[in-house]
Amino acid sequence: METEHHPLAYPFEPGAGLTLHPRYAELRERPLTRVRMPYGDDAWLATRYADVKTVLSDPRFSLAATGGRDYPRVEPVAGPHGGLMSLDPPEHTRLRSVLAKEFAARRIEGLRPRARELAGETLDRIVASGPAADLVEDFAVPFPSELNCELLGLPREYAGFWKWVEDLQSGIRETGDAEEGIARFTSRLGEVVARRREQPGDALLDVLLRACDADGRITESELYAVVGDLLIAGFAPVCGQIAVSLHHVLTRPRALERLRAHPEDVPAAAGELLRHVQLIEFTVPRYAVEDVTLGGVRVRAGEPVLAAPAAANRDPAAFPDPDALALDRAGAASLAFGHGPHHCLGAHLARLELEVALEAVAHRLPGLRLAVPERSLRWKTGGIVNGLRALPVIFDAAAAGRATSRTAAEGTAAAAPDRVGSAAQPRCPSAT
Repeated sequence: METEHHPLAYPFEPGAGLTLHPRYAELRERPLTRVRMPYGDDAWLATRYADVKTVLSDPRFSLAATGGRDYPRVEPVAGPHGGLMSLDPPEHTRLRSVLAKEFAARRIEGLRPRARELAGETLDRIVASGPAADLVEDFAVPFPSELNCELLGLPREYAGFWKWVEDLQSGIRETGDAEEGIARFTSRLGEVVARRREQPGDALLDVLLRACDADGRITESELYAVVGDLLIAGFAPVCGQIAVSLHHVLTRPRALERLRAHPEDVPAAAGELLRHVQLIEFTVPRYAVEDVTLGGVRVRAGEPVLAAPAAANRDPAAFPDPDALALDRAGAASLAFGHGPHHCLGAHLARLELEVALEAVAHRLPGLRLAVPERSLRWKTGGIVNGLRALPVIFDAAAAGRATSRTAAEGTAAAAPDRVGSAAQPRCPSAT
């Protein structure tokens, strides 16, 4: 374990299938622990459910204070400082308020029919080329990516943005040169922004443009920063969550059969998979703006704290038998989407996409199973977002071919009624 002069090396390498490192369980039984990231300042690590909630919601822990500091991180160089994930209220509240109505639960729920349609189209392509597929490249990436492009008002070619983000992050880790990649992104996005200014619509990008050009609520640089936040947060984590959740369901055959037979259980299953699946182990660091007692230690003003929601979601003080995947679990809300002012703006959308993915795959691909031994699956680790590199599967092509190409909405609407109630259809135009 660590000593006063030798903090623990962090992050901890996950086990097979992203199994949470056992050291987290040890640390939950001890006072707050010091850790050393590959780069930047040493930090305190919060692992208990109550402590993580405090770090994420208490204004004495500041995100904005990371600006200009050598903050703890996994990349050699600090990323650009801007956007929602680098601000505290009231500036954070001002930026977030521009899009808060667009991501409200009732409005996002109105997207469900379109999401089911896109999921169905994606699975139709898989069935047409079956009986084998990679559920990462063929489904978990294109389905939410295309939906998010429509919402933002980006050309469909941006559905491949997740790969660009991965390449950029890899380049930063290997060479420390982020400026060129960021410049390319800004240039490409600038072309889209210019076209939308000439031909405005009703997508999220247009909402941001009106807030910038007509209302003066945000600056041009803030517009680019927020769009970058939405792209990065809306692509890699969601794609990864869908893929790893499908892996967990496929490696528990009774779970898949349960979702097929009882699609009304999908929402509870999605919530439990969000708690159980560990893609993001730690958050952006917060710096204490005054001395704070947390987890039995005194965090001094100016010291950074990393919160570990992955560990908090396995805290037995909040979740009975926390290491078990219980698809009907009830009780405390997980911290999968964070907590407090920075609770994920797109949480309702991400959860809807996971629910639609689970019900669509269960409905459309009979006989679905892994095409390789589970031990041969390849995993991405060592970054901010972990996940599966590929999820090769096979299915009963004859049975799938006999099924109609109707969407999961038609197959499950009677069993899974709208839980939110009628709502105005959100803007989801075809991208231009």
